[in-house]
Amino acid sequence: MRRPTPLPAPPRVERPKQPEPPAIEPEQVEVEAEATAPIIPLTTGGDAAPAARDAAAAPAEPGEHVRWRDVWRASRARRRALRAEVRRFTARQRRRRIVWLSALGAVVLLVAGSFGAAYSPLFAVREIRVVGTSALDEAQVVAALKGQLGTPLPLVDEAAVKAALVRFPLVETYTLQAQPPHELVVRIVERTPVGAVKSSAGYTVVDAAGVALSTASAKPKSLPVLSIDGGTSSEAFRSAGQVIRSLPEAIRAKVTAVSATTPDDVTLTLGATGTKVVWGSADESARKGVVLQTLMKAKPPSKVSSYDVSSPDAVLVR
Repeated sequence: MRRPTPLPAPPRVERPKQPEPPAIEPEQVEVEAEATAPIIPLTTGGDAAPAARDAAAAPAEPGEHVRWRDVWRASRARRRALRAEVRRFTARQRRRRIVWLSALGAVVLLVAGSFGAAYSPLFAVREIRVVGTSALDEAQVVAALKGQLGTPLPLVDEAAVKAALVRFPLVETYTLQAQPPHELVVRIVERTPVGAVKSSAGYTVVDAAGVALSTASAKPKSLPVLSIDGGTSSEAFRSAGQVIRSLPEAIRAKVTAVSATTPDDVTLTLGATGTKVVWGSADESARKGVVLQTLMKAKPPSKVSSYDVSSPDAVLVR
């Protein structure tokens, strides 16, 4: 067995010779050591070691000494730059906030100005107008309310107005309406008289609620005389008042007397003939009035002694 031929050895590469460093003399080593190593002075105080450490750790370029004022200025500049960036990124939000606050301020100013003007003498009452009176004297009502002249419209004293109008028995209800800039309108609903009650003082005109409206010695020509058991505070009077108010105008003008002992036996007397109308209770008064009108056309009161419409489905004529 033959032995393998050995591989040839790699070629030998000669490396270039490095130049030898120049010889450093002892004086030059000492100068470089003095230039690179900081010299820390020794102090006798207790803070010598921290001060030395701070001086050694503070970054400084060769030939420059960093002071605390420089550090503070750099920190302040950094904070300013950070605030500028924040303002730049929030500019849109701040503009939107300014718009909303401006709109809100405008609304507040408008409302405050409106209230201020409304409660100022610019809108004071200078004229009082009364609406809805017929039997009541309008001039007397205006004179009773003259205390409200010069008062701002929103500050009109309703209690004082009520106290002034309660002296007029004809006033049933009223409403106040302010018409800027200077007019106060008083809308009055007068009480409707239903008859006269005879007493020792004469004839007292009353409405359906029994409120006395006026008193005279002579009997009113256009109102019936009321003869009600229990007086104006009884249930019979309330029933009679409802019946009179529900009568058609043509029939009401012919009624000369009304009597009742209970709420269910109201009786009317018509004209000079003295014809009686048995009405009964105040129930279905509107229907009873229509039935009575039909009967009076078919059979006039001059030919009839009484009409009984207490049951409108079964009327009786005598």
